[in-house]
Amino acid sequence: MSRAGARVGVGTRFRYDGETVAVVEMAATTAGNEVVLKDGRGRLLRLSLRELLFSDRAVIVPEVDGPSADDADEIASVVLGQLDRDEKRKVLERAEHAREVLTGYRSGSPELAREGEPRPEYLPEAPLEARYEAKAEELGVGKRSVRRWVAEFREHGEAGLARKKGLDHRPQVKADERWVETALEVMVEHTGQSKPSRTMVIERTRARVIARYGADVVKLPSRATAFRLLEDLERRHPLFRLSTKRNRDIADRPDGVYGKLRPTRPGEYLVMDSTRLDVFAFDPLTLQWLQAELSVGMDWYTRCITGIRITPVSTKAVDISAVLYQSFRPRPAGHNWPRHAVWPEHGIPRTVLVDVDAVEGPGMASPPLVPETLVVDHGKVYVSEHLTSVCRRMGISIQPARLRTGRDKGPVERYFRTLREGLLQALPGYKGPDIHSRGESPEDDAFFFLDELEAIIREWTATVYHGQPHAGLVDPGLPGLRLSPAKMFEHGMARAGYIEVPRDPDLAFEFLKTEWRTIQHYGVEIGRRRYNGPALNPYRNTKSPYQGPARDSWPFQVDPDDITRIYFRDPADRRWHPLVWEHAPSADMPLSEDALAFARKLAAAKYRYPDDRLAVADLLERWNLGLGTSIAERRMALRLSREEAGIELPETEGATDPVVSLPSVRKALGQEEGLSEPVAVGPEAVAEAGDDDDADMEDLTDEDDFYADALEDV
Repeated sequence: MSRAGARVGVGTRFRYDGETVAVVEMAATTAGNEVVLKDGRGRLLRLSLRELLFSDRAVIVPEVDGPSADDADEIASVVLGQLDRDEKRKVLERAEHAREVLTGYRSGSPELAREGEPRPEYLPEAPLEARYEAKAEELGVGKRSVRRWVAEFREHGEAGLARKKGLDHRPQVKADERWVETALEVMVEHTGQSKPSRTMVIERTRARVIARYGADVVKLPSRATAFRLLEDLERRHPLFRLSTKRNRDIADRPDGVYGKLRPTRPGEYLVMDSTRLDVFAFDPLTLQWLQAELSVGMDWYTRCITGIRITPVSTKAVDISAVLYQSFRPRPAGHNWPRHAVWPEHGIPRTVLVDVDAVEGPGMASPPLVPETLVVDHGKVYVSEHLTSVCRRMGISIQPARLRTGRDKGPVERYFRTLREGLLQALPGYKGPDIHSRGESPEDDAFFFLDELEAIIREWTATVYHGQPHAGLVDPGLPGLRLSPAKMFEHGMARAGYIEVPRDPDLAFEFLKTEWRTIQHYGVEIGRRRYNGPALNPYRNTKSPYQGPARDSWPFQVDPDDITRIYFRDPADRRWHPLVWEHAPSADMPLSEDALAFARKLAAAKYRYPDDRLAVADLLERWNLGLGTSIAERRMALRLSREEAGIELPETEGATDPVVSLPSVRKALGQEEGLSEPVAVGPEAVAEAGDDDDADMEDLTDEDDFYADALEDV
């Protein structure tokens, strides 16, 4: 049997710095064991035994053969790992027979002797040749086979009895390396282009080889061989099988080891990104089907979504600021959300507190966090002057991802996929991730307005996504523990001992859009809306201290989602004060600019001298009476019904689709108590409506009027 060790003593030879030396003396000193080496020219060298054994400069020259790291033979675990169940059983049986020949016992030890062992023909004192003959006769094989098994078992153990399975040396397709390298070069050139055919790549390779090396210099493969060669090259550089976008992503992979950010606590990294949703939405003003973009902010450590915003067609810088604004001041949770989906207003998980009800209010949709670093791409909306300036004032670093490298924002990209597979594909109007996955006419089923779609996504994120175990959330100390984003937030608090919360909640106002206006005696006018408040009293009809293009104007912060109030910072006490719209008492809910523009349009068609108060009051009256006469009113009416619904049906027993069970989806689909079956509003209906108001009124007064049924209990 070979040995892994070698004797080190006087006479042992080493190769030290490339020269062969021998040990001539070993001594023990106060500094440790030392050896004296002598080379072929008679020179002596004294070294410590530790350096001789463990230094990279010295290599032992063994006197007998033994295993070494550069052996051609595979290690035992690799050899045995290539065996299937039957082969492994056969190897174990042969090993028992070999042990019985050598020791007389199948186990190889008298302490583990089986019944009747040792048998007379395998007694240890019997000649070894007689035991070979007995075993060969017992198994019905030749004596040489038994002798070979025993020798292999002595040398390598059970691994020596396994059938040798080396590397896969199947004959590869033979071709001139110059042709192969040229074909790979042509394939790489098509990475950023449209997908070519294999025949085109073969023809271009042939032409390039002839032009580069000359005719009849490089042997060209046959057409069948060339196709097999391209199949092998496809593994090195995908081009034909996958989509062109996927091929570009694979080609952009780094050659070295992948790196990643490793957050250690909540709020350390906030990843922000936007994507085009795979669901058609409906524009409340133009009454046309359009594509919507979703912008989110995600805490990298916990995978919690801290901000959500859906915009029509494209995202603007103010939308990104609104998403970041939500991490400072989260949106309130829906009144019909389950308890586990609602975060306490103080942002601390319930498991940390003893008495939650004493301090808990309506609750929030996500935990409040102050991010330390933003991870964004290079889009204009993410590197705007306003956002970068605010982040610098807040002490928030901005770390742009690499160009066209989506893996730098991997967690939020994975959320987009989870959203599509877990929610969007179950909604009407789902059009698939690409044109090849699109249905025949998904627009016929799309009747979700933008705010309805945002409410559904926000509720699904809070009730489903935050509560599901996430494969990417792993505690290195407990790798088998399955954590959800909400549980990971609690874990992060326990691990870090703190969370970053806004030092001053009013700092979040700086993320809103700034409008410059003069302060008149009646207040401030923005978009034909007048705002007023006691905070303006000292500055009415006064000169503004600001210079430049904003001379004689004052800055006001405007929230585009709620125009019932704006915010003014008093230069004297540096505190923020809300300024209320003069017609805000007429609306008992937040009013967006879209809703006000629509109300003005309705009032202009009905009254000769309309104003905003009359327009809002008339619009609210139409909502409350359920007399919606256009598709655009459905969005605002259903939003109002969600806020004012007083009776919620209990959940029925049995398994239900988690998407359909969301209250926002049920209400939008008309599946709540008192709501009739919804009617899908398709583009044909919109096209038929045209601009004829009288015809629209006649169509909507039929017995199957959708809005009259959908809002009969509001």
